[in-house]
Amino acid sequence: MATPSHHQNPTPSTKKKKTHKNPEANFLYELNSCSKSKDLKAAISLYDSALSNNTRLNQSHFNTLLYLCSTFATDPDSKDLALRYGFRVFDHMMALNIHPNEASITSIARLSAAKGDGDYAFEMVKKLGDYQVLPRLRTYEPALFCFCQKLEAEKAYEVEEDIDKMGLSLEEPQIAALLKLSADTWRGERVYNYLHNLRRSVRWVSEETCKVLEDWFCCKASEIGSDVGSVKEAILRNGGGWHGLGWIGEGKWVVKKGNVEPNGRCCCCGEQLDCVDIDDVETEKFALSVAGLALEREVKANFREFQDWLEKYADYEAIVDGANIGLYQQNFAEGGFSVLQLDAVIKEMYTRSGNKWPLVILHNKRVRALLENPSHRKLVEEWMANGVLYTTPHGSNDDWYWLYATVKLRCLLVTNDEMRDHIFELLGSSFFLKWKERHQVRYTFLKGALKLQMPPAYSIVIQESEKGSWHVPIVCESDEESLRSWLCITRPGGCEDEGKTGSTMETCEIVNGPCCKSSENGNNEKCDDKTTSMTGKRKERSP
Repeated sequence: MATPSHHQNPTPSTKKKKTHKNPEANFLYELNSCSKSKDLKAAISLYDSALSNNTRLNQSHFNTLLYLCSTFATDPDSKDLALRYGFRVFDHMMALNIHPNEASITSIARLSAAKGDGDYAFEMVKKLGDYQVLPRLRTYEPALFCFCQKLEAEKAYEVEEDIDKMGLSLEEPQIAALLKLSADTWRGERVYNYLHNLRRSVRWVSEETCKVLEDWFCCKASEIGSDVGSVKEAILRNGGGWHGLGWIGEGKWVVKKGNVEPNGRCCCCGEQLDCVDIDDVETEKFALSVAGLALEREVKANFREFQDWLEKYADYEAIVDGANIGLYQQNFAEGGFSVLQLDAVIKEMYTRSGNKWPLVILHNKRVRALLENPSHRKLVEEWMANGVLYTTPHGSNDDWYWLYATVKLRCLLVTNDEMRDHIFELLGSSFFLKWKERHQVRYTFLKGALKLQMPPAYSIVIQESEKGSWHVPIVCESDEESLRSWLCITRPGGCEDEGKTGSTMETCEIVNGPCCKSSENGNNEKCDDKTTSMTGKRKERSP
């Protein structure tokens, strides 16, 4: 039996003690402890001791100190100390020729902004390129916010341009700051553009951003506005919910807070909100991307044949994922392919679309098996006679066919498939999710009875109407959408129910009202719970 060696590996506790005999490692360990406990004075004391002891400092030491100082730079009690030591630490770092990284520059930019020097903060960000380091959005924030607070508009816009050049995208806090800056400096066109930037970036706004919008429309925007032609066409081309042609209408704005009915009708002004789709350019790009990926994965001749067929028979308003429906809840001993479930969906979509048959995509192997079954043959032959079926060839993936058909024809898709496999290969999750919300019809069978979940009557996003009004959803803690507050922004006479909810206003003010409307006898009536039965293809959209 081997005897234990006297030179065994040290235990973890021995290792820890050994490590902390190293002055540099011990200093970093204690600095990190100060950082976790947010103890600036203790960290400064450690730094002074390290200088006295000639401790060799590295980038990690300096970054921890800079982070702590930048954290306290906005604290009234510690600001002077944080600024004095923050810049001293950074100068020491540069004197030792230790290159800063993104975290170092972010901290010094925050310190600069805290003392009101946005120019130095921005200069530091631009110097990152000298070290082949890419900035992040947070690196730009101190300079941007500093310029916005000081109403130095041109400098703030320069920071925004640099952010864009770096391929970074603004988020709500930065957009809201630029919007407020533009409002405070009377740049109406800029406000309009930032409002659309918000629309593209967030589904709803924070209470802080809502206040910025209220202030602009109530106090600054009363004289902006002119009539713009072709607004309706622009909205259709854009997929609904916005036109992007500039302020519409004239006169003072009326700003209210209220709710939206389940059918998408604003309770404040009576305007119908849109179920927003991707625009024409995005749709065409989407269709080309799906086709390109399908041609890479499918037999090219087969998929091209489908594309040609679809060009000839392009009048469908709904596509049905046959396999997804036929195999729904069939994972039991006697389960198989449910023809009755699929037929129920086909007939329901036929009825909802005004007696127009949907297109069912189904693999030819599955169709052959159904035709060979005497109890199913007559029904399948009826589908074929009505032009309902397209059978995909051997070795193909049905998914590419029904996805391409839905995008190309801009129609509805009946499936419970979440399409997660496609999202990452296509145009990005936010783009794909927006398209799904507008086009996907989900279904359930409860005790054999079909129930369809149609696309929502309206989209919970910032919307701009052809009348020039705006509807802005506000963050809501509840999952119940009927409880969500919306900012309703109109001009007098622009909407059908103007003045029915809240008070009639000669000047712009905020009116908080419930989701109700005034009846002729003066009683308040709750909004009707109306839902749309079918969201069909938008034929009026330009090609």
